[in-house]
Amino acid sequence: MTYVFDFTAIAAHWRELLKGCLLTLQLSLLAMPVTLAIAVAAVLVLQMREIISTWLIGTFVEIVRNTPFLVQIFFLYFGLPSIGVRLDPNVAAIIALSLNGAAYTIEILRAGVEAVSRGQIEAGLALGLRRTQIFRYVVLKPALRIVYPAMTSQFIFLMLTSSIASSITAAELTHVGAELEAVTFRSFEIYFTIAVLYLVMSFALSKLFTLIGRISFAYPTR
Repeated sequence: MTYVFDFTAIAAHWRELLKGCLLTLQLSLLAMPVTLAIAVAAVLVLQMREIISTWLIGTFVEIVRNTPFLVQIFFLYFGLPSIGVRLDPNVAAIIALSLNGAAYTIEILRAGVEAVSRGQIEAGLALGLRRTQIFRYVVLKPALRIVYPAMTSQFIFLMLTSSIASSITAAELTHVGAELEAVTFRSFEIYFTIAVLYLVMSFALSKLFTLIGRISFAYPTR
């Protein structure tokens, strides 16, 4: 059995693929800051060491990390309408990505906070700073510097995870690919191209995060 490769279908539908890439990046780049904001707020609350809030955050992390992302996004898009809450596919995707990413980022950031020298915290207390001020001015930036590589890897994985949003008809890259495959029947060419496009986006995000890290965490020259 021989298969004749034909990439003309890709050339004919490059605009649709480009739109899919742009929506994939849009969903991901909107979810990433929300993910980080949730993680920072949760870790700040964990530093207060209140039993109820610690239990609630721990429960959230365990539930999200131990259930499939597909089930989570189905719950938001198909389950919530049962109680009168209807979400646009893109909105549901952003919320699902944000919550899923936050569960993992909380643990990553908490590890960074715990790695910060206790002496710095004690110095902040000696200066009369409140715990929120110590967290903001003394702990957070060193913690982010420590976990930055792991956190950016998680964000890139978040972008790749956005492909599951195709299951709720969000018109991101994988969804576009499935529609084109149904029309052209060129499965190999379509999904090979999609894999390459995801690779390119991952590489581009990696370079972007590296640049941001150099700008944000570079030590001043003397």
